[in-house]
Amino acid sequence: MIPPADSLLKYDNPVLIRSCTERKSPKGRPLKVSAQQPADSGPVPPPPKQKSASSEVTKQENEDILNSILPPREWTEGNQLWVQQVSSAPCTRADVICLEELLDTKLLQREAREAGICPVRRELYSQCFDELIRQVTINCAERGLLLLRVRDEIQMTIAAYQTLYESSIAFGMRKALQAEQGKADMEQKISDLENEKQDLLKQLNEQKAKCDAIEKREAEKRQMEEKKYTEEIQFLKRTNQQLKTQLEGIITPKK
Repeated sequence: MIPPADSLLKYDNPVLIRSCTERKSPKGRPLKVSAQQPADSGPVPPPPKQKSASSEVTKQENEDILNSILPPREWTEGNQLWVQQVSSAPCTRADVICLEELLDTKLLQREAREAGICPVRRELYSQCFDELIRQVTINCAERGLLLLRVRDEIQMTIAAYQTLYESSIAFGMRKALQAEQGKADMEQKISDLENEKQDLLKQLNEQKAKCDAIEKREAEKRQMEEKKYTEEIQFLKRTNQQLKTQLEGIITPKK
């Protein structure tokens, strides 16, 4: 496993927990370093002064709370397991200024976006917030726990927005696919209607041609009938005139 990358969160020096290939003595026992001082090592230094029990308990509680808030990171390098805990050293104003400068430097080095969604910028600001939680927890564990709640709430809100964004993207893609499918159906329907329109126009033209032919035929027939009727009328008129003349000729001698 590759060692973890540098972080804005301040850690202590890594500690070797165990090695898979332990060195053994010729008798088959693992080599151990004796914790006792040799006899000729000189005078034993006086033990350190005992601190008050309450301060030791408070410090240990703060360290436990700090480790629960910001768990140590582990990695394997070769056959060795390394553990690195967050630093419990108190911070100063200079540390905060250095943290701000380091944040700006990493934002420039990793080319984080100034606006919009940027995983790099979010990661760096998350590390910076964890470092601030570490610094506050050392001085006041309760305040650190409260900041932890704020951090978790922010992360939960961001996760909710991310889920909403992903679901909206999926919804948009589904609607786009439905629109594409509906578009294909509508194009097919338009094509069918266009073909139907062409067929109807063809039938209309045929019916118009038939209608014109019928009108032409009926017009010719009507002209022939009118001519025929005109000739008959003229014939009847001439016949009537002749009969009238004959009738007048018959009537006139009698007078």
